[in-house]
Amino acid sequence: MAEDARNLLCGIPGLTTLSSRTLPHQSSPARRRAAVFNSPFPDVEIPNLSVFDYLFGSLDTASADRVALTDGATGEATTYGELVRQIEALARALAARGIGVGSVVALHSPNRPDFAVAFHGILRAGATATTVNALSTAGEMATQLTDSKAVAIIAADALFPVSAEAGKLAGVAAERMISLGEVDGSTSLADMVRETHPAQDVSFDPATHLAVLPYSSGTTGKAKGVMLTHRNLVANVAQSASLVGVTKDDRVLAVLPFFHIYGMTVLLNIALAQRANLVTMARFDLADFLGLIQSARITYVFIAPPIAVALAKHPLVAEFDLSSLRTVFSGAAPLDGSVGGAVAERLNCEVLQGYGMTEMSPVSHASPRGRTDIPLNSVGLTVPNIQCRIVDPLTGSDIAIPTVGVSEPGELLCRGPNIMVGYLGNDEATRATLDVDGFLHTGDIATVSAEGFVTIVDRLKELIKYKGYQVAPAELEALLLGHPQIADAAVIGVIDADGEEVPKAFLRLQPEATLSKEDVMIWVAERVAPHKKVRQVEMIDFIPKSASGKILRKDLRSKGALV
Repeated sequence: MAEDARNLLCGIPGLTTLSSRTLPHQSSPARRRAAVFNSPFPDVEIPNLSVFDYLFGSLDTASADRVALTDGATGEATTYGELVRQIEALARALAARGIGVGSVVALHSPNRPDFAVAFHGILRAGATATTVNALSTAGEMATQLTDSKAVAIIAADALFPVSAEAGKLAGVAAERMISLGEVDGSTSLADMVRETHPAQDVSFDPATHLAVLPYSSGTTGKAKGVMLTHRNLVANVAQSASLVGVTKDDRVLAVLPFFHIYGMTVLLNIALAQRANLVTMARFDLADFLGLIQSARITYVFIAPPIAVALAKHPLVAEFDLSSLRTVFSGAAPLDGSVGGAVAERLNCEVLQGYGMTEMSPVSHASPRGRTDIPLNSVGLTVPNIQCRIVDPLTGSDIAIPTVGVSEPGELLCRGPNIMVGYLGNDEATRATLDVDGFLHTGDIATVSAEGFVTIVDRLKELIKYKGYQVAPAELEALLLGHPQIADAAVIGVIDADGEEVPKAFLRLQPEATLSKEDVMIWVAERVAPHKKVRQVEMIDFIPKSASGKILRKDLRSKGALV
């Protein structure tokens, strides 16, 4: 592992080996600061409340009449008062079915207003929500259902067949299949909201009770259930809201999925906490996206870098009136500074960037609104209540924080009230990610400037990040090895012609194999969610491996970059 890390780090421009260099700004102890660096902002109070009580407990009469959610496709609006009424009604209906504290409920839906009802209804009932990627296959979803021990599924009508098949595979009772729309033979969310049940006494400790179980690949390997408590989610809204800068007067376009932790916390929960109007999009289409900004007079959008590239370069952008837009916030993957600058200039708006992980609920860093001194390629400043370190991944020793200039690169570690409890049923993976001092090892290589600006410069982890989605090479390798004509396989991330990181498979075929590259890509595409597709294939004579049998991805990266 140390050898892999060394070779990866040597690929960073200007970097040889962290432990073998001494830069001028590190030569004198007088020029160093403490290895642990805190947020430049004062700590915020984190109330000991459930997510529901934190977001809606202070709802007043004036706010109750404000529009909380607007369906971008139909224009149908839901006020804050109606949203809370539906959440409470769903929670009572779930409780009447024996679903509450100790239960896990899967939620399988793209963005739509009733996602918020379902999500917060589950939490209000005291149950734990495990959100499922809307693009998951039935097999992938069944694995998540089984691992999380989900006892019920709430699914969008369009996704109901996949959810029903997954439910059968995982042993979820048919009567606990709930549809967000109207599906023959199933109970609908609307039906449940119309039911009349007495209020339930739901009691739990927000500091320890699990609110959500999103699935993440962490720094490597297959997806694992990330245990996030009510306090984790409440903390991250409290930590991030003021920096993100959404206000009650904003109309926020929600195109990034709520089932992903970025959409769950930064779009859904922060927007609701601030009493903004959240306009939902079920899927990204550039023309529809631009049309909604124009027609709904959107003021704030949260995006991932591929959307930023379209905003910077696509000719269609010029055909719409986007003058209402004041802020674009990018996350889920690093945003190139030149692309961010092009978006800011073209749209005459502020462009911000943030950073986080599912394991951090997710935000640990953000560029605050109004800070023109922060470089566009930086993920900004550490949010309140968080401590960070940057360490040499080879030795574990802290890298000095400069009083001027920028630090050497190293792995970013974070500690704070938003950090996960651990991975569900996987103590080994938890220990590999959370150290004894409570610091989460992000697997990302970062620098920090004397001003506290953090920049992500590379990844130590093996994960491929395709359009903000994590793709685990090991999962694709296991699938490929199941093909009878494939003798050996390795998968890495390579940069394609559009600057996007994509999965590339290196394959050693069986002697009599007749597989083509196209055959392989089609075969994989039939078995995985779209973001996990293998998009490049190369046939080679052998897969390079170490003496212990570990794939030498560094050799493949060098080869892959030339193809």
